[in-house]
Amino acid sequence: MRLSKQIEKLAIRLTTIMLPLLTIACQLNAEETPDTMNVAILGDSNTWLGGDNCNQPKGWNTWFVKNFNPQSCQSYARSGATWTNTTSTFLNTEENVGVLTDNNVIYNQVMRLHQAVSDGLQPEPHLIIIAAGTNDAWFEAKRPAAFSTEGNLFDASPSDICAMLPNRVLTLQSAVIHNCRLLQSHYPNARIVLLTPLQTTAVSLAKIQQTGDLIEDCGKHLGLCVIRQDRDCVVNREQETRKRTNTYDGTHTNENGAKQNGKIIADKIKQLINKTNCSL
Repeated sequence: MRLSKQIEKLAIRLTTIMLPLLTIACQLNAEETPDTMNVAILGDSNTWLGGDNCNQPKGWNTWFVKNFNPQSCQSYARSGATWTNTTSTFLNTEENVGVLTDNNVIYNQVMRLHQAVSDGLQPEPHLIIIAAGTNDAWFEAKRPAAFSTEGNLFDASPSDICAMLPNRVLTLQSAVIHNCRLLQSHYPNARIVLLTPLQTTAVSLAKIQQTGDLIEDCGKHLGLCVIRQDRDCVVNREQETRKRTNTYDGTHTNENGAKQNGKIIADKIKQLINKTNCSL
């Protein structure tokens, strides 16, 4: 009887402690709306078109900002960037060349974001969007290991993954896992959303779909949300082959394509706010 009383008192004490914490958690969840969120975007040329401040009309991120209305939004994207590294890739947060190089990779954008946050130039992000993969498919000859599924890091521990140097991360899947684990270690409370590449006339639809599938598999493994731009956004390879409609060259969006894509992505990410899963 005495033991039952002690257990009952302990339960009451725990409830007294936990209720305020649960209330705070619910309030935080309820207050997580776009206008309270700081957003950081990483990516390649279709994001770079919007400019670092997300205010140029040919970039989807400009129209994303107009529709999502975040507290802040900064782009770290670079034209020519790939997910995949090479054996010559090293830490370089300064390079900005606009073409494919060993160091024009998402890894260095992750590091540049982290440096900006550490220096107080960028608020810690609540939402991180990564839109890349087109150049991995387009310039496969320059990234020969990109589409290998060996050594995908699915079974490696997060700490071991984060300790890896970029020149050891040579496949698309391992690069996605590596970069996302780094971001999770720096910003454990941030949501990370992966955007697969748009359709393009530069490579076959099958190759873009393969790229998207590999990225999506990584997202599922990491519990991240993935938006399939090749399925959900407005750039259509067959249409662009016949007549430029939503791109100006078959790959890069014009203002019309960017505007539509930005709204689609904003609407999809809005659906994720206050959800515990990645169902879109």
